[in-house]
Amino acid sequence: MTVLIIREKATKEQIQKMLETLGNYIKVAVDISKGVLAGGGILHADCESVLIQDGSKQEDIWGADWFPENGKIRFEAMINIAPRRKNRSMEIQDQTIRNKVVDVIQTLLGDK
Repeated sequence: MTVLIIREKATKEQIQKMLETLGNYIKVAVDISKGVLAGGGILHADCESVLIQDGSKQEDIWGADWFPENGKIRFEAMINIAPRRKNRSMEIQDQTIRNKVVDVIQTLLGDK
């Protein structure tokens, strides 16, 4: 398992490396404050841990899955259960936060 921090547009090689863990999708943790993501872990928490070690604040990190074949994003992750952030579900409830997650993922991994 290789978790990579992506700060600028990912290369095809980086995407392939992150896909090695799960095959057809990548678990990511997105720091919506810094506009960076970590991807390639077995768990979203693996990616979150790498971001925290890199200086991100836990309250700024949200989990999602990215499917490179069609660009789909799924907003469900255990790390999203955060009552203190007013998110009591695995799914990101706040549309503004979802939009920020989409923007970072599309900018760094997708076609943006």
